[in-house]
Amino acid sequence: MTKEQVKEKEKQLLEITGAFCAQKLNDEYFVLCEKLIKKMGRKRDVPFTRGKLEIWAAAVVHAIGSINFLFDRSFEPYISSKEMNEYFGTKGATVSSKARIIKDMFDLWYYSPEFSTGAMQENSPFNNMVMVDGLILPLDNLPEHMQQIVLQARAEGKDIEFTTKYEDQ
Repeated sequence: MTKEQVKEKEKQLLEITGAFCAQKLNDEYFVLCEKLIKKMGRKRDVPFTRGKLEIWAAAVVHAIGSINFLFDRSFEPYISSKEMNEYFGTKGATVSSKARIIKDMFDLWYYSPEFSTGAMQENSPFNNMVMVDGLILPLDNLPEHMQQIVLQARAEGKDIEFTTKYEDQ
């Protein structure tokens, strides 16, 4: 498949997910779906070049939705997977398996920073955690000056790593 054909399929996939997000979800979900579709389109072996685009569209929404608790009634927005599959005319098992492929391909998990909604990022239990020497600790266990370093680095979008240095005396 040529690059132009891949771009055309990508455009169609964006249109399908865009229409769904406009009708059933919100702009934030569309932005996340768009980012994921474009990332998929840059893979050497573009997954959505084979199979029905409706299945891939539903799988993209499912992958993004599952890590953001879209299918949980206690979160907003909410939609059932059944309602989503009815919209796309897809089967749940097929969509779920394609979503698993996508999630594995990009290592998507709950609170994945790149594909989480703003609300999920704000409420992430990992916001108050830091790794020191391979151990995960609450941020407030660090000395105050180190807490400030971590918070400043996070505000700048950087990761910071602390290690302790032991010297023989």
